[in-house]
Amino acid sequence: MSTPSNRMPASGNVNGGGRRETKETLFIDAITEALREEMQRDPNVFMVGEDIGTYGGAFKVTKGLLEQFGPERIIDMPVAEEAFTGMAVGAALMGMRPIVEYQYADFIHCAWDQIVNVAARIHYRTRDAVPMVMRAPSGAGLRAGPFHSQSPEGWFAHVPGLKVIVPGTPWDAKGLLKAAIRDNNPVVFFEHKYLYRRLKGPVPVDDYACHIGAAKVQRQGTDVTIVTYGAMLQTALAAADKAQEKGISVEVLDLRTIYPLDKIQILQSIAKTGKAIMLYEDTRTLGIGAEVSAIIAEEGFEYLDGPILRVSSPDAPIPYSPPLEDYFLPQVDDVMAAIDKLSAY
Repeated sequence: MSTPSNRMPASGNVNGGGRRETKETLFIDAITEALREEMQRDPNVFMVGEDIGTYGGAFKVTKGLLEQFGPERIIDMPVAEEAFTGMAVGAALMGMRPIVEYQYADFIHCAWDQIVNVAARIHYRTRDAVPMVMRAPSGAGLRAGPFHSQSPEGWFAHVPGLKVIVPGTPWDAKGLLKAAIRDNNPVVFFEHKYLYRRLKGPVPVDDYACHIGAAKVQRQGTDVTIVTYGAMLQTALAAADKAQEKGISVEVLDLRTIYPLDKIQILQSIAKTGKAIMLYEDTRTLGIGAEVSAIIAEEGFEYLDGPILRVSSPDAPIPYSPPLEDYFLPQVDDVMAAIDKLSAY
């Protein structure tokens, strides 16, 4: 296997560094904390969305915020995604920092024109900043069927002018959301709803923000790299544990930001292991894994000791049936099959 050139620059992945005091926090609570702290920090931050006020949001992410900040900053909207997204774009152009919440990521498509043809294009047209965040609970696993379970991050990653974030840990959910709110560009922020109350992890107690565009090695390894993001991070880590029992050392690289991608971290990891598995929940064709595979093939081919493999959901709508949904979604055994295949090279 070839080694990386000494001309390859170091990764820009910075997460605060050093030891810091943390507390165990649920994924959902990390997001709520980010919203509350940023609204306390900056009076220009406000929220719009369906049922985010009195009801506290479809998944209760905004519970308690109406009482703290009032109806002028936590604004309930009718079922009109395109309308309130367009309103948020206008507010951003006037110097405010709106946060738009969609009940499910599946409904964000109704605002496609405002996001893709307006928010994403304004800076190119006029050089104006559009500091807004569009939050959406995404992903499957809750037996919600094809209309409430999609992972549409690949669609928005294809649009110049947008930043797209999909965190996989409470630490990153809070730190990346705070960074997104402070960013002067439109950011689409997908929160995997299966993780909301199932995943707990350390979160710094002090103020912090993660760098947008920086991937993170969540587990060091030497034999195979799994490149993943979102809820599939947990699947990758479980597969890495299982592979370790067979003497296979797996590195798990969490993209965290889908656009812009951290090419440097990706190539450094592949140069280290020589083998690559793309793991993503979205359907297979033209998914994020295909783009990462192309980056490796174009810029890191000399590092490879085997084919680049993809483990993803099939090109089909997400089933309602629990057994079929489990079959549809990538599982640990699917990842292990890919690891075993690559280990034979």
